[in-house]
Amino acid sequence: MGRSLEFWRANEGTAVACLRHPFLRGIADGTLPRTRFLFYVGQDAFYLDAYARAYALALAKAPDPEALAGFHELLDGAVKERSLHRAYATRWGADLRPQPAPATLAYTDFLLRVAWSEPAGRIAAAMTPCMRLYAYLGQSLQADTRTTSPYAEWVRTYADGAFDGLARRLESLLDRLDDGTAATAEYYRQAMRLELAFFEAAWQGQ
Repeated sequence: MGRSLEFWRANEGTAVACLRHPFLRGIADGTLPRTRFLFYVGQDAFYLDAYARAYALALAKAPDPEALAGFHELLDGAVKERSLHRAYATRWGADLRPQPAPATLAYTDFLLRVAWSEPAGRIAAAMTPCMRLYAYLGQSLQADTRTTSPYAEWVRTYADGAFDGLARRLESLLDRLDDGTAATAEYYRQAMRLELAFFEAAWQGQ
């Protein structure tokens, strides 16, 4: 069992808490107030900028050509993900340059601190929860999402096999570059907890 699977299983309770969160249930059944979703989209756009920069730093620290190619692919995927945010900005007027909420800053500061100060394997550990969690949420919500939900596109995006492929790519990098230390496991755990806090902040609108 690779460390990425070990970490996921150790933190699966947090993933389930995200899945059951009223913000995600509101996405699936379409009852989430539009204002809360747009708050989330703006905050996620801010987060994704930091996430892409963390990939760039991981790419710069890649220890071999395989890792270099992997982080390059993942960076490209993060940049392309911004198209979903731009669609919501066009359709519903989402502000993609908002004042970051405290939960957003806590997460982005964590990611960039790890990316600046740690080697590529530990950066991968801090970044993997976002990818694996969103693939899990998309796949888990797909069957329960109402076709009339205005947020069904969000679910389809993260349920897509191509997104799962990117998550697996990052997990493979984590498994290969992992240094076997407790610090790597702790970065994974912190990121998962920050994901749950991010959804709670979106639900509260602050």
